[in-house]
Amino acid sequence: MTIYDIANALNISPSTVSRVANNKSGVRRETRQLVLKYMEEHNYVPNITARNLVNQSTKIIGILIADVRLAYHAESIYHIQRELTSLGYCCIIFNTGADDAAKAEHMQILSQRRVEAAVLIGSTFQCPLVEEAIQRHLPNTPVFLFNGHMDLPNVFSIMADEQNGVTNCVRFLMQKGRKHPAFLLNAHTPSNDLKLFGYEIGVRSYLHSEPLIYEAPEDSVQGGYDGTIQLMQEHPETDSIIYSVDLLAVSGLRALRDLGVLVPDQVSVIGVDNSMYAQISVPRLTSLDNKLLDMSMTTANMLIDALSGKQTTRSIMVLSDIKEREST
Repeated sequence: MTIYDIANALNISPSTVSRVANNKSGVRRETRQLVLKYMEEHNYVPNITARNLVNQSTKIIGILIADVRLAYHAESIYHIQRELTSLGYCCIIFNTGADDAAKAEHMQILSQRRVEAAVLIGSTFQCPLVEEAIQRHLPNTPVFLFNGHMDLPNVFSIMADEQNGVTNCVRFLMQKGRKHPAFLLNAHTPSNDLKLFGYEIGVRSYLHSEPLIYEAPEDSVQGGYDGTIQLMQEHPETDSIIYSVDLLAVSGLRALRDLGVLVPDQVSVIGVDNSMYAQISVPRLTSLDNKLLDMSMTTANMLIDALSGKQTTRSIMVLSDIKEREST
């Protein structure tokens, strides 16, 4: 049913029906009540898309994620989407894949969908191809980079202080009497590289030794397992391991168990993300909490402020802290 159908049925002008549907003045009280009653009786639902086009507003927010299967990033989308939906926005979510060119292509897709703002989930969007695509396709659209940074006037950054957080993890291990911490990462991303740098700073500052860094053979659960086996075989003196993400740490715990290494008696283990994996692993995993909920709500609030024309900072750093559990 359209406003023209209602107008014909009530023998009034379509413009009058439109004014009632949009709650505008200039309609007699009796006529307004007549139209509203007819709408209710016939379950009329306004065409929101058409209304928004008239108002030059789509109320659509585009959210991009490289891999929707990643529980940590999916949870951040959950919080952001719920907050924006409660404020009347419609979120469309795209699973871009890991390829930088594919991520960049989605900037054009967002432009074609006339999104009012875009949210890019994860530091992997912090790359030259995406930056160039934003400048070409979304130069006047607010873009919010979740846990990454991009030096463009319309890009807002919400970052977790993982660098200092991992440095504090090294200090925490030192206070526990650990002298030979290693760092095992799943992949080189802007976020992971900051964690790695924080580890290097911590080892050199607190232990005055050289960092021991291993990269998992592949970015997977099996990669974490195999990387831990290799690390312990080549460096049996290792008494603690910091993993770049919780999922990698959980597979590392299994590897240590299979090697007969006691956790935390012989080797302490720390992950990053404070995800559900940390809470259900055996033993329960000590993890760097990078405040996913705080970052998600901050992203949503900054987006609303930007669309409302309010002055908002272009970069926010959310402090992290260590959630100690049984693995240390």
